[in-house]
Amino acid sequence: MSTKPPFLKRLFTLLWNTVNTIRKLIINFVFFSILAVIIIAVMTSEDEIVLDNQTALVLDLSGHIVDQKRFVDPFEAVLAQGNDNPDAEILLADVLYVINNATLDTRISTIVLNLSNLRSAGVSKMTNIGDALTEFKAAGKKVIAMEDGYSQNQYFLASYADTLFLNSKGMVSLDGLSRYRLYYKSALEKLKINTHVFRVGTFKSAVEPFIRDDMSDADKAASDELLGDIWQSYSTIVAKNRGISPDQLVLDTDAYLAQLDKANGDSALMAMNMGWVDELVSAEQFRLAMIELVGSNKEGNSYRQIGFNDYLSLTAPLPQFIENDSVGIIVAKGNILNGAQPAGQIGGETTSEYLRKARLNDKVKAVVLRVDSPGGSAFASEQIRQEVLALKNAGKPVVVSMGSLAASGGYWISASADYIYATPTTLTGSIGIFGMFATFEDTLSHLGVNSDGVATSDWAGLSPTRSLSPNVKAVIQRHIERGYHEFISLVASERNMTLEQVDNIAQGRVWTGNRALELGLVDEIGDMKQAITKAAELAEMNKFDTKLIEQELTTEQQFIQQLIGASAAYIPVSAHKSSILETMLAQWSGVIEDFAKFDDPQGVYLYCEQCDF
Repeated sequence: MSTKPPFLKRLFTLLWNTVNTIRKLIINFVFFSILAVIIIAVMTSEDEIVLDNQTALVLDLSGHIVDQKRFVDPFEAVLAQGNDNPDAEILLADVLYVINNATLDTRISTIVLNLSNLRSAGVSKMTNIGDALTEFKAAGKKVIAMEDGYSQNQYFLASYADTLFLNSKGMVSLDGLSRYRLYYKSALEKLKINTHVFRVGTFKSAVEPFIRDDMSDADKAASDELLGDIWQSYSTIVAKNRGISPDQLVLDTDAYLAQLDKANGDSALMAMNMGWVDELVSAEQFRLAMIELVGSNKEGNSYRQIGFNDYLSLTAPLPQFIENDSVGIIVAKGNILNGAQPAGQIGGETTSEYLRKARLNDKVKAVVLRVDSPGGSAFASEQIRQEVLALKNAGKPVVVSMGSLAASGGYWISASADYIYATPTTLTGSIGIFGMFATFEDTLSHLGVNSDGVATSDWAGLSPTRSLSPNVKAVIQRHIERGYHEFISLVASERNMTLEQVDNIAQGRVWTGNRALELGLVDEIGDMKQAITKAAELAEMNKFDTKLIEQELTTEQQFIQQLIGASAAYIPVSAHKSSILETMLAQWSGVIEDFAKFDDPQGVYLYCEQCDF
């Protein structure tokens, strides 16, 4: 008998060895290319940064301002760096640290806001930054903003500037807020797809696009009130900063056309006439104005300045190895998913582990749980809440600081805290529950494909290719109703309310932080700083440190990130670029990946789909 492997096996072995060899060559080429760049970066690096007096800090806020960064592979991070990267993230804590440090730094006289690549932040996070800028100005220092044009988000932060410059060919885009969705009922009917929806809550509208062709009256009323509350906060703050009336920010079409005619069609001049900006300048005029304000740099081609990242690295505090009594800080940011999850998502096991670490650390006397989440898995949410209860039972107070979002599952993990802070524009509540199941039996039948067979029970035959029996639907609906009852019972117990009181403000409805305070869902309006102070107060600590409890990088990961960071400036700009198609595909793949991870054991989700303003 021949012992030689079959021809096909030898062929595939040869192909695999060839492909594997090519793969290793490519990996080695990339590795040694990056290594060469790192060596060049180290050999040609400039001397240590020296910060002169009368320097302007350029606050370049590019990308998304977040409470916690997503985990990104270091090699991917190299190509992701750059001002035009839509996925770049900046920690809110870093922004606040830099501004607060600059306030006390006698060498920094001015902050220049560079907001051209700010993608998103949320009014609550931008208000935190604005408050820090206000303290900077109170120290007798100046804040300057200059852009070729301002979007609504960018303009909110720019309104805190002492002087707001606009390019003489630019414009300010202030549109207000809206919420429009696509509805698929008719399309699903034409495709003969049957959507089975199970929910409790008049305002739990996440499933409406699949069962309606328009927005329900209840959703319209709730969304209208919610948008009104958020816009009131936005317009009140901006109008106060600019010294104008809130109704001067967004004009109706007739008033806008009249103002545009008054400016002879010049959008920049119109912005000046409306009091939205202070001066219209060219890039060269701004450069000269800044040189006059703070002086020129050593090369004489620009004003004296230091960038955000350079200043952050220059002033970053040294790690403390002697641990004192602390307030532990745990960030719960992103969708709530089961199991272990990387930074930027909330894992039932991962976040529970962080809470457990805080409980078992004798030096951590209290915990602040920073929540910025629309919710997700009901099972993982309860898993995390159980660890919050364990902390409290161990005698360690837990204070929740709500960020931009703490809705549905995000509220579930917050409800049992000793004290809850929200910002005025935090989106919270969404106390409701839903489930959805699509079947394709009519679609397949239309194509001539039919499902038939036998099973030992109604459950064994459940399939997207077969219809749901009325009894199965009733069982699923009963589970959903039970979940809703547990949700409102939890809130009633933890917030000292009756079931009827909670039910009246629940039903899946989303509230702003201001309204949540009135309704008793939160205890106080405040930010992270106040939450930390409250936690220390509850733990009866006069002196304390803060300790961020998060996933720790290995020594190798830290080393690689430092090397990658050192060489990033030497990567060609073209390497940072990505096509519009690639950007769109990346966004869609991210959404698909998030929903693919929704694997609640009972298929029950506490999720605020409408928290996307």
